[in-house]
Amino acid sequence: MRIEQQAQFAKEASLKLAVLPTGVKNKALNAIANSIKSNSRKIIEANKKDLELAEKQRLSKVLTDRLKIGNDKIHEMAEEIISVAKLEDPVGKTLSQTELDKGLMLYQVTCPIGVIGAVFESRPDAVTQISALCLKSGNAVILKGGSEALNSNRILFKIISETAEKNGIPKGAVQLIETREEVAQILKLHDFIDLVIPRGSNAFVKYVQEHTKIPVLGHSEGICHIYVDKNADLNKAVSISFDAKCQYPAVCNAVETLLVHKDIAKKFLPRMVERFKKANVEIRGDDKSRNIAKSIKKATEQDWGTEYNDLILSVKVVNKLDEAISHINRHSSKHTDAIVTENKKNAEMFMNLVDSASVMWNASTRLADGFRYGKGAEVGISTAKIHARGPVGLEGLVIYKYKLVGKGHIVRDYAGKNAKKFTHKIVNHIKSR
Repeated sequence: MRIEQQAQFAKEASLKLAVLPTGVKNKALNAIANSIKSNSRKIIEANKKDLELAEKQRLSKVLTDRLKIGNDKIHEMAEEIISVAKLEDPVGKTLSQTELDKGLMLYQVTCPIGVIGAVFESRPDAVTQISALCLKSGNAVILKGGSEALNSNRILFKIISETAEKNGIPKGAVQLIETREEVAQILKLHDFIDLVIPRGSNAFVKYVQEHTKIPVLGHSEGICHIYVDKNADLNKAVSISFDAKCQYPAVCNAVETLLVHKDIAKKFLPRMVERFKKANVEIRGDDKSRNIAKSIKKATEQDWGTEYNDLILSVKVVNKLDEAISHINRHSSKHTDAIVTENKKNAEMFMNLVDSASVMWNASTRLADGFRYGKGAEVGISTAKIHARGPVGLEGLVIYKYKLVGKGHIVRDYAGKNAKKFTHKIVNHIKSR
C-alpha cells in the first residue's frame, strides 16, 4: 500500500475511532496486553534477530540496551497497556459551559487530534506505549521505529493491530512504516496527518520541523542536571545522583551534569566519586572539582552541553544557587532538572526559575516518566512549550472543539440600536461523557 493510501486509511479510521465508546477501547487494550504476554516467545525470538544484527553492525551499548526485550520488559509493556486502560477517558469531557443567552449554550469539549505520526528510536516498547495511548485517546497512529528494531517492531505491530481489530477498533487505526523514505513522504501529507511526534536527537527533531507543514510535538535531547545545594543532605545527594546516572544511563532522563555548591563540595565530591568509580562511571570536571577529587578528568566546554547516554558524568562547582540556575538554563535541553536541598526557599526558587518541563526537589531525574507520573505510558517527553510539555500522556493527545446549542438564535438580534445583550453566564456544574 502506498504511503498516501495508508495515511488516508488512517484518517478514515480516526473518524470512527473518535466516537468509539470507552468500554470498547478498554476491552481492546486489555486484550492487547494479554496478547503481548501470550506471544512473549515470538516477541523474544524476533528481538533476538535484531540483537544479532546489532552485534554484527557493532551498534553502541546504548542502542543495544534500548533494543533488548526480555520477559521482564514484556511484562512491563503489558502492565503499561493495562494501566492506560484503567485511566479516565480523555475524550468527551466538558471543559467549560457558558450560557451566552437564555437557551443559547456553549460547551468546550475534548476530542481526539486525529492522526498521529510517531517516529522514534530503537526502543521497541515505544510501539506498545504509543499505540495504547493513541487508541485510548481516540487517535489513529502511523508508527515508524528505528531500523535496528525492525523485527521487534513488526511482531509487536502485528499483535497490536490484529488484536485491536478483533476487539472493535476500526481497521487501519494502527499502522507501521519502516523506511526513512516513507518518513519523508508522510511529512508531506498534511491533509491526512494532524500531528507528528519525533523522538530522537535534536538534529532529527529540527529536520522534521523544517520539512513539514504538520504541527510537530518535539521530543529531543535529555541534557539533565542535578544541583547539590549547600543545605543538601549528603546521603540523599549521593543516593539521588547515583540513581539518576547509574540506574539506566541510556535514557533521556538520566542526569548528565552535576552542579555542586562550593560550601559542600569538599564533603560531597569525595563520597560521590568513590560511589561512582565503583560503578565504572567516568567523571569529567572543572578545575575546582578536580582540585578536590584528583581522579576526575578535565571537562571541556563541550561537556556542559552533551547528552552522554552512557556512564559518563560532568561535574562543576558553583558559588551560589543563582549560578547553578543560570548554568542550567543555558545548557539544559529543558527536559528535567533537580535540586537536592533541605532549604525550602532555595528549592522553590530553583523550581520556579529553572525553565524545564520537569523540575524536582530531592528526587531522581529518572522519575520523569509517563508511567511513573501516573499517565499509564508516554508518547514522548516534550521539551516544547505549546499544547503539551514533559511526559506526554492522554492529555497531550486530545484537543477540544466548541459545541453551540441554540433555539433559532441569530446574530441580527444582537446587533443594531435595540440589540439584545449576551449574558455570558458561566455554568459551574460540569459533567463528563
